[in-house]
Amino acid sequence: SLPTLKSEDKNNNKWKSLYQIQRERKKIMRETCSKYKSNSRRIITPYHVSRIFVEDKYRVLYCEVPKAGCSNWKRVLMVLNGLASSTKDIQHNTVHYGNYLKKLDGFDRKGIYHRLNTYTKMLFIREPFEKLVSAFRDKFEHPNNYYHPVFGKAIISRYRVNATKEALRTGSGVKFKEFIQYLLDVHRPVGMDIHWDHVNRLCSPCLIDYDFIGKFESMEEDANFFLHLIGAPQNLTFPKFKDRHSNDERTTTKITQQYFAQLSPSQRQRSYDFYYMDYLMFNYSKP
Repeated sequence: SLPTLKSEDKNNNKWKSLYQIQRERKKIMRETCSKYKSNSRRIITPYHVSRIFVEDKYRVLYCEVPKAGCSNWKRVLMVLNGLASSTKDIQHNTVHYGNYLKKLDGFDRKGIYHRLNTYTKMLFIREPFEKLVSAFRDKFEHPNNYYHPVFGKAIISRYRVNATKEALRTGSGVKFKEFIQYLLDVHRPVGMDIHWDHVNRLCSPCLIDYDFIGKFESMEEDANFFLHLIGAPQNLTFPKFKDRHSNDERTTTKITQQYFAQLSPSQRQRSYDFYYMDYLMFNYSKP
């Protein structure tokens, strides 16, 4: 379970209130799981832990949720592990394609269970619609040699009437409304993607009992509290920089509303239904 507050922290109101927030978040998550999910008896397989990164020195397990600070979290884990001296020195490609961090599904069954039972397990989440818009902006509004040809082409050919040859050839220029049509289509032409999948599916929080639940909206405070709890070096703080497209404004509630204003009321409702469990489990109010 969550590392307890050190005796000198028990008089610190800030740490005390952050600790209390953690207890509340866990309680809501557990209650939602017991109400809606009957899989608490299920066996944990390598598939369930395939998104969990392992840091053995400080005994941390981090479930990666894209668009919720995951690049910077991986940087922090690399520094904790002694793979880099500072988060500032680590490039985006090193973080995502360098394979410096171990994943939990790379261990045998005994290694997986040992770590699940003894390490501090954490995940960071984000308001589902904001996370979705952030993913859309990142993958479809910028040149991308994976998402345009793979997802873009399929989306345009299926949902755009009278698409131009050029659009069908490149897959560029997907509109938000088309993207939502794809998301809500039970016969999606291309499968799901981690950038817009449910946290519930990515991290199996009803099966794996996370000790710490951080939120993107209070990232700095939550992240530095977590680092304090695990006894990380004091000079290590969570990086503030935006990893990609650093000149773009971060996706805010206001920007998210502008995108969702392009949808019909029924599409908005169905999008909410799609992420219903994430809204409930992590106590986000309905937009």
